[in-house]
Amino acid sequence: MKILQINSVCGFGSTGRIAVQIQKTVEQNGGEGIIAFGRGEAPDGVNSYKINSDIDVKIHGALSRITDRQGFYSKGATHRLVNFIKEYNPDVIHLHNIHGYYLNAKILFDFLAEYGKPVVWTLHDCWAFTGHCSYFSYEGCDKWRSGCYSCPLKNEYPASILMDNSKKNYDEKKQIFTALKNAVIVTPSKWLGGIVKESFLGKYPVKVIYNGIDIDCFKPTESNFKEKYGIEDKKIVLGVASVWEKRKGLNDFYKLNEIIGDDYKIVLVGLNSAQLAELPEGIIGIKRTNSARELAEIYTAADVFVNTTYEDNYPTTNLEALSCGTPVVTYNTGGSPESVREGNGFTVPQGDVNAIAEVLPKTSELKVVADGEFSASLKYEEYISLYKEIISNSNQAFTDF
Repeated sequence: MKILQINSVCGFGSTGRIAVQIQKTVEQNGGEGIIAFGRGEAPDGVNSYKINSDIDVKIHGALSRITDRQGFYSKGATHRLVNFIKEYNPDVIHLHNIHGYYLNAKILFDFLAEYGKPVVWTLHDCWAFTGHCSYFSYEGCDKWRSGCYSCPLKNEYPASILMDNSKKNYDEKKQIFTALKNAVIVTPSKWLGGIVKESFLGKYPVKVIYNGIDIDCFKPTESNFKEKYGIEDKKIVLGVASVWEKRKGLNDFYKLNEIIGDDYKIVLVGLNSAQLAELPEGIIGIKRTNSARELAEIYTAADVFVNTTYEDNYPTTNLEALSCGTPVVTYNTGGSPESVREGNGFTVPQGDVNAIAEVLPKTSELKVVADGEFSASLKYEEYISLYKEIISNSNQAFTDF
């Protein structure tokens, strides 16, 4: 069994780590795999193929900022990828994030439709079935149901400072993304699975496979974190994000900081330099880290992990915190509550900072046991079963899973 995965990154960020973990699971099951990726570098020891140059990624991004045509440049790099796929000759092509300024969606999908090999497409957001955005719930936009135009999120990722091509993008995506004859859509949450079924991608079978994490890395890990920051007598309220943008609820932590008592100290991981400079007094800010061990140390030191996301699929930060034995409080957003249940955390109404403050004392009564529930090797065995089924049925019509 040969599996080729395609993603924007390899080995870092949530989707990059997921791709590597799936590849490890393939190899543990006697298969062979490779990850084709667009940006950054791959970790040592991971079989990979870099699709694009850093310069071309920047050119793609710059053109997208003007034309609102993210995903329709990088023609040369995508033609080279197509040749590589032919040479590698995988049994299954597994797509992840195909946005990110590194490939041409039309060239790739025209090839995949003709190539005829089985395709698994894991959607980590909503970009595949909108004319522009990767999430729309914060804005309350539902144009994706029938056809995008006059995008209210034009200035959000993938931001366009001039043109609005959301209608053209939507029409072209619908045409090329629905041309596959042998494909399954995977979503990491029931929430996203339900939305996909209402989109033009609903013509394909939709299967939910929850994300997993590396529990050898994310486990209770001792450190001197509290001593290092002089907060031994405080209860840590932790927030973690790869990028702290509006939809991640950074301002809600500022509000929370004003109403919680002196017993608590908010720690935020993943801030950029500008955010660190503007951080309110009393909050500890830490820059982004790609070190799983460092993250595990911080999760373990924390008394509670708070997820103030306003748009999300099935955040791995929740899983990482729980696997380190730390309870979670999350907004009732997207698929975020699907990992939280009675005994390991609380779900509160979206935007209700007072509700967060009210449940914080209750989290000290919870005893979260890191029992390996979110193990990547356990979760991603479901992909192995899916690969085998899609291969065996490659010449037959799919039935619902």
